[in-house]
Amino acid sequence: MANEQIGAIIDTGPLDWQIVQQDTAGLADIPISGHWSFESPGVVQVRLVSEDTGVPVTRGLDWQAAQTRPDGTWQAVLGGVPAGGLYRLETRFRPDSQPAGEWSIRGDMRHFLGVGDLWIIAGQSNSAGYGRGPYHDPPELGVHIFRNSEQWALATQPLNESTDTRHPVNRETANPGHSPYLHFGRLLKQTLNHPIGLIQTALGGSALSAWNPAESNSAVLFHNMVHCVQQAGGRARGIVWYQGESDANDKNAPTYLQRFGAALDAWRAALGNPDLPVITVQLNRVTQALMSDEGWTQVREAQRQAAHRLKNVAVVPTLDLPLSDLIHNSPSGNMLLAERMARAALGMVYGRPVEYRAPDVVDARRLDNARTVELTFEPVTSRMDTIDVSAIPFRVVDGGGEVAIAHVVYPGDHTIRLELARPVAANAQVHGCYGLNPPTAPMDIERLMPMLGFSVHLT
Repeated sequence: MANEQIGAIIDTGPLDWQIVQQDTAGLADIPISGHWSFESPGVVQVRLVSEDTGVPVTRGLDWQAAQTRPDGTWQAVLGGVPAGGLYRLETRFRPDSQPAGEWSIRGDMRHFLGVGDLWIIAGQSNSAGYGRGPYHDPPELGVHIFRNSEQWALATQPLNESTDTRHPVNRETANPGHSPYLHFGRLLKQTLNHPIGLIQTALGGSALSAWNPAESNSAVLFHNMVHCVQQAGGRARGIVWYQGESDANDKNAPTYLQRFGAALDAWRAALGNPDLPVITVQLNRVTQALMSDEGWTQVREAQRQAAHRLKNVAVVPTLDLPLSDLIHNSPSGNMLLAERMARAALGMVYGRPVEYRAPDVVDARRLDNARTVELTFEPVTSRMDTIDVSAIPFRVVDGGGEVAIAHVVYPGDHTIRLELARPVAANAQVHGCYGLNPPTAPMDIERLMPMLGFSVHLT
């Protein structure tokens, strides 16, 4: 027997588990439309209640009449919905012949709705989530995901699984693993006290060209990202981006910063937000020579420079994070990365008074007859130091070739000194954490925040 429903039926509007992007005032409008079916005319009514209590969210969101047409269609807008949740959308049909009262003809409902912020997950495998092994990263109500099926759900690992995918362009060949972004969303939700929605668009192995329409006419992952955001409501609070491994080669690495800037311009234009924030990740190490040392270093430097040169871009370090294979962050590494990215979002995007920036070199100069190089870092809240005093994570090169570093000295402040085996020429290049698998990175020791890898010239 056909399921011929009666009353108010929702055809378009929010889906179960959906998070709606709030505006700058912390509010959202939720449009709904559908059709009605009953033996006599009447009016469709809609309201929004707390999922926990059944109490209307505000007086203005209690039962209100929808625009109900004789042709059997209706539409309404629940306006000024405050950030929060979880909410339940209810509808009902009240025949004209029925007296006022609590009973009416049934209507469709939508459950577990929230108003908060949407974050787009983009990039390649470490963004899609390839961490292998056990973890404690439980789902939490109020952290939801727009899955590849184009249905909203409670966010659970793995985030990029492709059951019933509607856009196979970002389907993984193998099952993905653990991702940092469930914990990222949970930390934001717990701090900001409103729901967080995640829109997963990443794909393992993807090059920047797939995300940059200025570089490639196809740019399939760019178009898929825009499509997914439109399906999820059309607006987002920001992008979390972890990519670069596929571009860390002699051909693409030298132009990575320029091409990333072009991709960012395209994202912002397509999503209608010229100030859309992006939280990026500097490349971690790789323990097999899959790429060139120079290309890996150039991409790291481009990622460092992006935070200086491009508006509303933050970069977080990874050089201390453990791997679960040759190149992918382990679940424990992902959990720490999530904390750093959440702090970056809280500081840069939400204006919270947190120090999220990694120590970054701000000056490199010769001292003592050019046999000592002093590096100055900011911000440093304690002192620059190391957990491996034998490590030499720096490289100095001038016109005469590589200059041997005899000792790395940590004076106990915001500087590091390199004692050299010979005098170094002016304008020499200094690298911090050069190559695919550099020695242990120094850090702002009391907050255990490693420095960003860098390539600069001496002054």
